[in-house]
Amino acid sequence: MSQQRALAHARVRPTGLGCMNVTHGYSSFPSRDDAVGLFRAALDAGVDHFDTATLYGHGASEELLGEALGNRRDEIFLASKCGLRRTEEGQTVVDGEPASIKRQAEASLRRLGTDVIDLYYLHRLDRRVPIEDSVGALAELVDEGKIRSIGLSEVSVATLERAEAVHHIAAVQNEYSLATRNPELGMLDTCRDNGTTFVAFSPLSRAMLAGTLERPWELPAADIRSFMPRFTAENYPGNMLLVDALRPIADGHGITLAQLALAWVHAHGDHVVSIPGTADRGHLLENSGADDVVLDDAAVAACSEIVNQATISGARYTDGQQSTIDSEDFPG
Repeated sequence: MSQQRALAHARVRPTGLGCMNVTHGYSSFPSRDDAVGLFRAALDAGVDHFDTATLYGHGASEELLGEALGNRRDEIFLASKCGLRRTEEGQTVVDGEPASIKRQAEASLRRLGTDVIDLYYLHRLDRRVPIEDSVGALAELVDEGKIRSIGLSEVSVATLERAEAVHHIAAVQNEYSLATRNPELGMLDTCRDNGTTFVAFSPLSRAMLAGTLERPWELPAADIRSFMPRFTAENYPGNMLLVDALRPIADGHGITLAQLALAWVHAHGDHVVSIPGTADRGHLLENSGADDVVLDDAAVAACSEIVNQATISGARYTDGQQSTIDSEDFPG
């Protein structure tokens, strides 16, 4: 059994499963049966931390996960998110109003087929609503027994500290990978000091660090990578040269590039876990294998030197996407 790490009231394996890829943000989505089969394959493989959201597929990801779990709900740590939703017109809306948070939580519980969600995140900071008010609503859900713990996603240290004054924040979920190093601007340290688990999303930089994604600028327009700066025809080939330079390190450890990138994330503290997403069963098992990989300081440093904020080409988000982000950023 792989070493487990603390997450809220539980202990989980370092590598969980992000459930966005089957319904939202990417392309070539699996059928309903295949998506449910993927989640059940994850259960059978011992994955014990599943992360979904109201936003993903307008609730479809939660529905599929609820169907897959069935009577196996107690086998896993279940996380979902509120505060970022799609309207009937297809617009994405940041909504941290207390009443909206409570409505979304009730809907999440129904779709997931459960009485309680282990960890419920505010998906994005709503700049119109004081974080104290949003966290206050989540705290009421804890008191009501509908959620067990509170998380925040894509927030800054300052926002975390304000939230912590209202209720303990069990987890912060921000993007973190070799290519996206923003949490090193204070969040990793603050989470460790606060007893908060840091949950890294996109730890493979949306498949870039797995070395298997080719010509992302030719992906369907609905695929978010088709217009993200790092994946353009101008930037991506150079970024892949950096990824190729990691291969000797992965080969030397007898692991894949994806496992190397995940192990690098996990090496940044026992309070760090990751939730790579995938719609492919082979990649699911490959990612899960990273739990058994331990990198020494020299390997971590070597990877860090090759791929980092200074060597990667292109911002992680467009200006429009970045406008919804509260987390620390490097100077432009």
